[in-house]
Amino acid sequence: MKNSIDAAAGAQHGDHSDKTIQVDVEDSVVQKLAVSSSKFVLLSSEAKEASDAEHAMTVRQAVKLYPEAIFWSVLLSTAVAQEGYDSVLISAFYAFPVFTKKYGERKPGGTSYQIPAPWQAGVSNGARVGEILGLFVNGIVSDRFGFKKTMIGTLALLTALIFIPFCAQNIETLEVGEILMGIPWGVFQTLTTAYAAEVCPVALRGYLTTYVNMMWGFGQLLASGVVRSQLTRTDESAYRIPFALQWMWPIPLLVGIAFAPESPWWLVRKGRYDDARKALGRLSSTTSESKLDNTVSMMRHTNELEKEISAGTTYRDCFKGDNLRRTEITCITWVIQAASGASLMGYAAYFFEQAGLPTSIAFDFSISVYAVAMIGVVISWFVMTYLGRRTIYLGGLSCMVLVLLTIGFVSIKPSKGTSFATGGLLLLFTLFYDITIGTVAYSIVAEMPSSRLRTKTIVLARNLYNVQGIINGIITPYMLNPDAWNWKGKAGFFWAGMGSLCLLWTYLRLPEPKRRTFAELDILFEQKVSAREFKSAVVDPFKIHHSSVDGIHAEENQKKE
Repeated sequence: MKNSIDAAAGAQHGDHSDKTIQVDVEDSVVQKLAVSSSKFVLLSSEAKEASDAEHAMTVRQAVKLYPEAIFWSVLLSTAVAQEGYDSVLISAFYAFPVFTKKYGERKPGGTSYQIPAPWQAGVSNGARVGEILGLFVNGIVSDRFGFKKTMIGTLALLTALIFIPFCAQNIETLEVGEILMGIPWGVFQTLTTAYAAEVCPVALRGYLTTYVNMMWGFGQLLASGVVRSQLTRTDESAYRIPFALQWMWPIPLLVGIAFAPESPWWLVRKGRYDDARKALGRLSSTTSESKLDNTVSMMRHTNELEKEISAGTTYRDCFKGDNLRRTEITCITWVIQAASGASLMGYAAYFFEQAGLPTSIAFDFSISVYAVAMIGVVISWFVMTYLGRRTIYLGGLSCMVLVLLTIGFVSIKPSKGTSFATGGLLLLFTLFYDITIGTVAYSIVAEMPSSRLRTKTIVLARNLYNVQGIINGIITPYMLNPDAWNWKGKAGFFWAGMGSLCLLWTYLRLPEPKRRTFAELDILFEQKVSAREFKSAVVDPFKIHHSSVDGIHAEENQKKE
C-alpha cells in the first residue's frame, strides 16, 4: 500500500487519530478494472455522482428522500421481536411458579419447584441450536431466492411451529418446539439486518440496521410484561397465554412483506439491473431518472470491484484473502455482545430472584431492564450522530467492565440492601450495553462484509454469537442456580474478565466504518489499512489514472487495426 501521510492540526500534539492517511489506488483493483475495460471507466463516472450525492446527504434529507425504504426496513426488522420475546419468555418462566410446577422438580424438603439446571440449559439452548441451522439455511436460500421470498416462507413456517410449545405437556416436547422455532428465528436474525443495510443510503444505514436491536428489546419488554401479568394465575393458561401470543407476529408481517420490494443490491448481484432500478424507484421518492441510473451504476461498480477482489460467493470465500479479515471483524464484533455479560440481562427475573428479591419485585425489575434497553437504543441513535462505531464500542465496554466489577464486589456480603443495589447496577449495565455494543454491533456487522458475501458473513458471525450464547446458556444457569454453583452477583467478576479481553480486541482490531460507502470499505480492506487508520484514511474508489488507461486502450485499438 502506498500511503502519503499529512499531519492535521492536532498532529503536533502526537495524536495519531488526527493524521490523514491518503490511500493511493494506483495499484488497487480499481485501476486493474479500468485498464481491462473501457466500460468500467464510464460506470465509474456515473457511480461517482451517486456516491458523492450520498456523502453530501444529511440525515434529514435522507429521511425525506427514502421514506419508503425506512418503512420496509422497519417492517422486516419487526420480525426480530419474535426471537426477543421468546428468549425472555423461557428464561422468565424459570422464576414462574406455575411453569416450574408443571415442568420442574420438587426441591428436597420443601413445597417449591425448580427447573433443574441441565434442563434450563437444554431448553434455553434449544432455540440456539435451531437458529444455527436457520442461519446456514438463510445464507443459501436468501442468496438464491432473494430476501422477500425467504422471509415469507419462514414466517409461514413459524406460524405452524408455534403449536408445539403451546400444546407441550412435558419439558421434552418444549425442547423440540424451541429447536424447530429457532430455525425461522435464525433467518430473521441476519436477513433483516442485511436488508436494512441494502435498501437505505449511507446516512440512514446506522439507524436502520440498529433498529433491529430496538425490536429485540421490544420483544423482551413485551414478554416480561406478559409474564408479569400472569403471576396471579394458578392454572396452565398462565404460561399458555404467553405462548399463544406469539401468533400475533407472523401473519400480519407475512401479509405486509408480500408487498415489499426486493433488495436492489441482490438484484444487481443477479444481473437484473432493470428490476434493481424499479426496486430503487419504490424505495425512494425521487423522480429523477438520472439519479436512479447513477445509484444502480454505483451498485454495479461495487459489485464489479468485489468480483475482481474475490470472484466466489460461497461460505469458503469468506475465509479467503481480504475477506478473512472482514469475517473476523464481523464475527468477533457480534460475539462480544454475548461474551461481555449480556446473559445476566436475559436471565434478569431469575437473577433477581436468586439475588434475594421477591418474585413480584424480581419481575418488576426485569421489566425495568428491558424498558431501559429500549431507551438505550434511542440514546444510541443520537450518540452515533456524533461518535464513530469504534469509539462507542471502546467506551461502552470500558463502562460495562466497571459496572460488572462493582456488581461482583457488592455481592461479596449479601443482604437485602445489596440485592436492590445489584438490581440497580444491572439496570445501569443494561443502559451502557444498549447505548453502545448492544445496538452498534448491528450496524458494524452489516457494514464490514463485502456486498457479495454480506449475508453469508453475517450468518457466520451470528452463528458464532449463537455458539457463545449456547455456552452462556450452559454456564449462566449454573452460576445462578442455588443447587449448582450459586455464584449469584459474584458472576460479575467472571464477566468483567471476559469484557476486558473483548476491550483489548476492540482496540487492536475494530476499524471505523462510519460514513463509508461499501466501495470505499472494499478499497480500504484491499489496501490493508490498519484498524486505527480507517477513520482518517482518505480514499477515492473512483479515481482512475487515465494516462496509463488511455495508453493501454490505444495499444489495443492499434492491434485491432
